[in-house]
Amino acid sequence: MAQDVTSPDKYDRFIQKIDHFQSLVEEKKNLQAKIAQMRDEFNATIRPLENDLAGIIRNLETNLSRLESGAPVKASSPRISRGQLGTAVKDLLRAHPAKAFKPKEIGDALGTTGGAFSVWFNKYGVHDNDIERIPTGKEGKRFLYKIK
Repeated sequence: MAQDVTSPDKYDRFIQKIDHFQSLVEEKKNLQAKIAQMRDEFNATIRPLENDLAGIIRNLETNLSRLESGAPVKASSPRISRGQLGTAVKDLLRAHPAKAFKPKEIGDALGTTGGAFSVWFNKYGVHDNDIERIPTGKEGKRFLYKIK
């Protein structure tokens, strides 16, 4: 059997496949080298910035701890119990019978918050006949308080 010399035989096809495989391996190695180089450049660029940022954060934390430790602590007034709050509110309103107070004004005068007064009034003072609740504003959601 005579074989045509111009047509590739099984060995030629095997060599062609290996050559193609080797070219893919070389391309993979080149890409890995490029990626490694880009990572090194990235790290070289970002590392100084990260170090600067870490230094600034350290300075901020140091200064913050100095500010927090050096800040005067606000002296808190003693808490008022529910019964005492009601009595204190009535005493305040009786001391100024002509004036109508906002919740914030009552809270400031008694050393508590206006919210604490509003919560107390909505829970306990609504049924109190001594305190008059005067609606203000269009929607009637805000009130002034006065002694009757």
